Amino acid sequence: MEITMHKYKDMDLKGATLINGFPSGGLMNSIVASYLINALNLDQICGLDADEFPPIAMVYDSKPKFPARIYASEEAKLVVFMSEFTPLPEMARDIARKVLSFTEDTGCSRIISPETNIIEKEGFELFGIGSTDAAREELKQMDINPLIHSMIAGISGVLLNEGKIRNINVIVPIALRGPETSDARTAAHVVEIIHRMIPTIKIDMQPLYQEAEGVEKYLKSLRKQAAKPEDHYDMYS
Repeated sequence: MEITMHKYKDMDLKGATLINGFPSGGLMNSIVASYLINALNLDQICGLDADEFPPIAMVYDSKPKFPARIYASEEAKLVVFMSEFTPLPEMARDIARKVLSFTEDTGCSRIISPETNIIEKEGFELFGIGSTDAAREELKQMDINPLIHSMIAGISGVLLNEGKIRNINVIVPIALRGPETSDARTAAHVVEIIHRMIPTIKIDMQPLYQEAEGVEKYLKSLRKQAAKPEDHYDMYS
C-alpha cells in the first residue's frame, strides 16, 4: 500500500513526541488524538491518503480533510497522527512504517501508541511495553507496570518490532478496562498519562472526562454518517 503525504506546512519537530491516533479496538486512539489536537490547538501539517483508505472527505469548519492527517506544534513538541477510521489489519505494516519514517525524517524522539483491552473485572489498570531499553526505563520511571507475557497486534505491534530494529523509542501504554468502562473514560486516563510523560504540553485536566464523552459521541456520529447503506460500510470498524 502506498500512502501519499500532502504536506501543508513545515515545522521543526526535532525532539518531539509522536502520538499514534489510528484506532485499533474501539475509538480510544481517535478520542485521545482529537482531544490533544483541540486542547493544544495543534496545526494540521499534512494529509494522508491511499487507495485502500475509505473514499471519504472529513468536513470540519466547512473544509474537506483527508481521512488521515498529521497535526503538530513546535512549541509543544508534539505530533499527532489522527484518523477517524479503523485501518484494516492488512494496512498495519504500511501505516506503521509511514509513522516510523516520519519519525526518522523529522527527528522525533519517541512514539507513543496507546492500546486498550477489555477485561472481565470492572476498573482500570495500566501496563506498558517499550521497544528499547530507554523506552522501558521511562515506563519504569513513570511507575507503569511492564507487560510480561501477551501479544500486541496491529500498528502498535509493528511499531514495537521495527522500533527495536531501528532503535526508535516506542512506548505502548496498554489500558485494561472493565466491560462497563467507555472508550471515552479510557481515553481520558491515557491523556493523563501522556500529560505526565510530556512536560512541554499544558492541558487543563479538570474538564477532561466530560469533554472526552462528547468527543466519543461526535466521532461515533461521523462514522455513522460515513456508512454506506448498501454494504454497511462502517469506517472499517
